[in-house]
Amino acid sequence: MLIDTHSHIYSEEFDADRNETIARAKAAGVGKIVLPNIDCSSLERLASLSQTDTSYFYVANGLHPTSVNADYKKELDVIFSNETFGSLSNLVAIGEIGMDLYWDDTFEREQKYVFDFQLTYAKEHTLPVIIHCRNAFAQIMDVMEAYKSSGLTGVFHCFSEDYKAAKLVLDMGYYIGIGGVLTYKKSVLPEVVSKVPLSSIVLETDSPYLAPVPHRGKRNESSFVACVAEKLSSILERSYDDVCEITSGNAKKLFKIA
Repeated sequence: MLIDTHSHIYSEEFDADRNETIARAKAAGVGKIVLPNIDCSSLERLASLSQTDTSYFYVANGLHPTSVNADYKKELDVIFSNETFGSLSNLVAIGEIGMDLYWDDTFEREQKYVFDFQLTYAKEHTLPVIIHCRNAFAQIMDVMEAYKSSGLTGVFHCFSEDYKAAKLVLDMGYYIGIGGVLTYKKSVLPEVVSKVPLSSIVLETDSPYLAPVPHRGKRNESSFVACVAEKLSSILERSYDDVCEITSGNAKKLFKIA
């Protein structure tokens, strides 16, 4: 069984064929999917999809860094309200949270505050975190310094840093989330994953983004996590079944999925 630990198939990109997309995922061996939230606008869609099959879909709730703007306090009030958490069944994590300075650093200070707020919430409620990091690794590590001995854990989603950064993540007790970027010709990830224990890796798609080869340039979907597993199997010279079993076991352990 495969577990896609990061998929946004509740988004509008799947409105025309969501049921078919889910069927393809199941046919590809994907036994469970984790659905991370983005912001207030995605909550209803997320909750609606998750409730269609609570043995298949698991939920993370949080505020994505690219949705942090001047109204971030209003977003946090809604996302972290008792009403919102009460509407989300199968909650297993806080996410997708973190920092993203790729396009714009206008709200860097606000992103840091929101990230710290959500880390604190996760720690207080004994929930793992799903961390989005883009052009902000140093800033993220700076915020996380205060949580090193807190027992907080999680995954660095869509990891794209070098091995030196991966080692820092592993030393904190976090998992590395590997997706379609692993299959790209110029990716540094093959070298990184060759040095990372398989016991510290979880697989993901980030659907509808970052589709793996041979689907690159198309809409990503959860069934394509099998391509990531195949590539990882080739790099590590481990059987496909081993990769599926170990990474899925890691996901179950991290998110406390039965």
